[in-house]
Amino acid sequence: QVQLVESGGNLVRPGGSLRLSCAASGFSLDYYPIGWFRQAPGKEREGVSYIEKNPDTTYYADSVKGRFTISRDDAKDMVYLQMNSLEPEDTAVYYCARRTHYRPGYSWSFLAEYGDWGQGTQVTVSS
Repeated sequence: QVQLVESGGNLVRPGGSLRLSCAASGFSLDYYPIGWFRQAPGKEREGVSYIEKNPDTTYYADSVKGRFTISRDDAKDMVYLQMNSLEPEDTAVYYCARRTHYRPGYSWSFLAEYGDWGQGTQVTVSS
């Protein structure tokens, strides 16, 4: 069955870096775009970054642009999120998700576009 498993979350000081990994199984990763989302306590889940099947096409939320980098290695069935210059506001549970819908007018950050989600990994940025 389809499975997405995130890892790499940790406690890190402000200004530090982390690399999150998303391991995909049960489907051919190279056929699907993947999104990274996050959810902080008491807040709605929000889109962080997105990578198309073509790895040269990526998108970022304004809040992480220039600090985060998404990439994929289809040969290893992995998607990564490199996070640099982390801020306390980046504290959240981070999820990867497989985009299974392409409805006209719906952007990559619309949660209903995604049919499969991982269980999440906790990122805490604190001194």
